[in-house]
Amino acid sequence: MRFRKDAKLDPSQVEDYRGRGGGRLPGGTPVALGGGGGIVAIVVLLAFLLLGGGGGLGDLGSLAGQTVGPTGQPSGELAQECQTGQDANEREDCRIVAVINSVQTYWNQALRGYEPTRTRFFEGGIQTGCGAASSATGPFYCPADRYVYIDLGFFDQLQSQLGASGGPLAEAYILAHEYGHHVQNLTGVLQNADRDTGPQGGQVRVELQADCYAGLWVGKSLQTGFIEELTRQDVADALDAAAAVGDDRIQERTQGRVVPESWTHGSAEQRQSWFVRGIEGSGPQSCDTSRGRV
Repeated sequence: MRFRKDAKLDPSQVEDYRGRGGGRLPGGTPVALGGGGGIVAIVVLLAFLLLGGGGGLGDLGSLAGQTVGPTGQPSGELAQECQTGQDANEREDCRIVAVINSVQTYWNQALRGYEPTRTRFFEGGIQTGCGAASSATGPFYCPADRYVYIDLGFFDQLQSQLGASGGPLAEAYILAHEYGHHVQNLTGVLQNADRDTGPQGGQVRVELQADCYAGLWVGKSLQTGFIEELTRQDVADALDAAAAVGDDRIQERTQGRVVPESWTHGSAEQRQSWFVRGIEGSGPQSCDTSRGRV
């Protein structure tokens, strides 16, 4: 995955709170907030963090309704260091800035009325519109404040703990998936989705659509003006990441058994399949997971 050297980056789409601390939940429990009107919750990519103890979301009711923000002020370093595609080819954080720029350029073209949002980098923990979150939550999108949150250290965990091969497009898939949730929030999918679990459940359908949306961006990424080359190995790495975060793979790794009725994100096969559908798709209409079997 290589960026155009002369591509102009927009680092204002990222707020950098690394090194500024933030709130943690007791014991590092991941945040997932239930609420009226459908899914009003942090949408977490790492299903295994929600599947421990039989798949419950834990006692998080005390956080419902919180609308807090991050502590401190974001760093201005990204604005200075991440200005061109060449910077993206040399620095991981600049590469993520370029990916976000490319993803949002795609959605500005593909979705009428698209409203751009920002990503917040953090370390350890952070206060969000959905409550306090820690790095253990993994990358997530918060519908309440419309921000994507990520501790970049997650990419090391993707390889060391989940067995993915890693790589730049694998990392980009993670971000593009979360921006898929932002699109779902704008279109009302998150608010109206059923919360039932299982391979054909509402939660899985939401996640598979976000995977498909990530694939749409991959398929059109060379047309956004930021990326000049994707290789077959890049795509293979992204597919490997999609499989690594499949519910069946994670359950087998963490619990030693697979419990399909508790799935919230889909199997490795489902996630790869819908990601590929997106890559081959013509637009958002190619990612309708609401009908039939997924």
